[in-house]
Parts: sequence; C-alpha cells; structure tokens
Amino acid sequence: MDVLLFVAATFRISVPYALAAVGASFSERGGVVNIALEGIMLNSALAYVLGAYASGNPAVGLGAALLAGLATAGLHAWITVGLRGEQITSGIGINLLSAGLTRYVLVSVFGSSSNSPRVVGFDPLVSFDTLPGLGSVLTSPLVLVGLVLIPAAQWLMFGSVFGLRLRSVGERPEAVAALGLPVVGYRVTGVLISGLFGGLAGAWLASEQHSFTDGMTNGRGYVAIAAMIVGRWSPFGAALACLVFGAAEALQIALQGSGFPSELIQVLPYVVTMLAVSGFLGRSFPPRALGTPFAPERSGQ
Repeated sequence: MDVLLFVAATFRISVPYALAAVGASFSERGGVVNIALEGIMLNSALAYVLGAYASGNPAVGLGAALLAGLATAGLHAWITVGLRGEQITSGIGINLLSAGLTRYVLVSVFGSSSNSPRVVGFDPLVSFDTLPGLGSVLTSPLVLVGLVLIPAAQWLMFGSVFGLRLRSVGERPEAVAALGLPVVGYRVTGVLISGLFGGLAGAWLASEQHSFTDGMTNGRGYVAIAAMIVGRWSPFGAALACLVFGAAEALQIALQGSGFPSELIQVLPYVVTMLAVSGFLGRSFPPRALGTPFAPERSGQ
C-alpha cells in the first residue's frame, strides 16, 4: 500500500464528511437535530453542477451550491423552528424530497436519470511532484477553505459570545429567553450555518467528480451526524472523527483485490460508524434541549 496515496485518499474522502459534521454541530448545539444534511449536500452538489455548467466557472458553481445549502437548511429551519415540527421527520422528509427533486432536475436539464455532463472543478493551486496525490488534495481551494473554517468554527462555538449563547439555547432555551435573547433567531442561525457548511460539502463532491450523479451523497450526511456525535458536538472533534471514518473508507478501497473477502471490506466504514454511535468509543451527551421545540409564548418571549 502506498502510504502517500492512502493519506491523500483519506483526506479526499474526509473533506465532505468533515464540512457537513462541523455544520451539524452548530445546528444541534442550538437544539435542532439536522438529519437533513443528506438533502442539503445533494441539492448543493446539483446546484454546483448547474452553476458550473452554465458559466464554465467553478466559483459560480460554488456560489450556487452555497445558496442551495442555505435554502434547504432554511426550509428545515422553517419547519422545525418556525412551525415547531418534529425535527427528525422534517429531516427525513427533506432528504426524500431532495432525492426526487434532484433526479427530476437531472432529467429535465440534462436528459439523463443517472448523471450530468462533465463540468469544471477547482484545480489545485500547487502541484507537488514529490507528493503524488497528496499535494493536489492539500492545495485544493476547497480543502484550504475547510482548513481555515474548522478552527474558525471551533473558536466561534467555544470562544465567542455568539457561541456561548447558541450553546445556552441548546441547553436552557427558557433561561435564555428570560434574559431577553431571541431563542428562535439563534436556532435559525445555527441551522443556516449548517446549511452553508453542507453547501461546501456538496460543492466538493461535485467539483471532485466533475459531474452530478443521482444519489451521489450515498449516506454521507448520516455518517457526518455520527462523526459529530463521536466528536461530542464540537467542530474540531467532529472533524477528527471524520478523518477516522475517511481512513476506514480509504482502507476499504486500498484492500480491494488483496484477497480479503470483498463483503467484509465494503462494510468496514459502516462498522466503524455503528461502533461510534453505539458508544463503543465513549459516551456522548447531547445538548439537553436537542430535539425539543421552543414555544416563545410559553416563556413569555
């Protein structure tokens, strides 16, 4: 096994997981379960392809992906925070809606139910001949953005007034409302931040593949939720957990054709995920008000 190629594959696979997981930590720290990550990423990946296809510019595709992620997260926020709907049901519904909607748009625009034509992606800023594969990954603009955003997200969550208030909303929303702070506003903001990060994750998928494939997220949103739980609702912890999941998936790819039973190799990333969620890697305690709708009239806000 080539170590550099394995590390490169780990980073490449981990990027969408990490971006989505970091975004999910903001939504859930504010008290809103965001199972809709799968749909957010899927819509954003298609939006990237539509923008890049129409303009020939990956930056336009990225802008379209961010808008799609923001719009999808906004729908989830409206249902769960505005209408106080059941949060997991809303997320699953948005995921199903996104799967059907993206397939419909794919057929309508490109005349195919499986994949779009090839579009431009983000080229690496620097090519390292001495680091085959790894250099191009580490100098990809979206990876560099992610490397900046993850520590920034960690600071925003745990080092800023906004982060303190968001975490308080996820723990004791009635107490926060009693102080005159807008609980609904903070919850909506947390969900929208998760939409922006999910939009980046979708843009990375489409940019790397240079196309959109029906169902291309392939459960990544759910794995990102698992990684966030392993990371204890911390942006930095979630990103580290995603590296573990990415390494497991990269190992699955590297071991193919090595004589190991292919069935065992294919389930390796999902086994890691199940062990994490089941608490094998340590117990995680969610925010107290996670999944609980907030009624302003009851708190006097």
